[in-house]
Amino acid sequence: MSYPFGRNVLLSSVGFDRLINAMEEMSSGETLSKAQSYPPYNIIKKNERDYAIEIAVAGFKSNEIDITSEGNKLTVVGKAKTEQAGEYLHKGIANRDFSHDFTLAETVIVRSADIEDGLLIIKLENVIPEEKLPRKILIGGNAKLVIEQDREAA
Repeated sequence: MSYPFGRNVLLSSVGFDRLINAMEEMSSGETLSKAQSYPPYNIIKKNERDYAIEIAVAGFKSNEIDITSEGNKLTVVGKAKTEQAGEYLHKGIANRDFSHDFTLAETVIVRSADIEDGLLIIKLENVIPEEKLPRKILIGGNAKLVIEQDREAA
């Protein structure tokens, strides 16, 4: 297997087993063949903490969409309940069932979900615990750890 980021990076990495497995799946094409194209969606990075997923759900009512967050997996399922009176002379608006799975980092949480202008907008936030923020390690016996934070980002 060839690693796009170099084998030396792997030799000095700890705890990235899931990331490496995901990279192997992507390089084998398994992930690409499983990718859903309906309905179309966007993933937007608004800033260092805030993200949004927009899914085109025209024709779906809020009670026809189920959003589940479990561990690092976000699942969005749409089940169309079409009860159209009359006969279609032309049906150009797709309104079929769908399912999208998104993998979230361990620090990303779902803040809200709403439908606006035919888009399901799921707002996400990357909440990094204080103990995971960058910190300076002082050298010496029982030196206390000093946390260096970018106060502007907070």
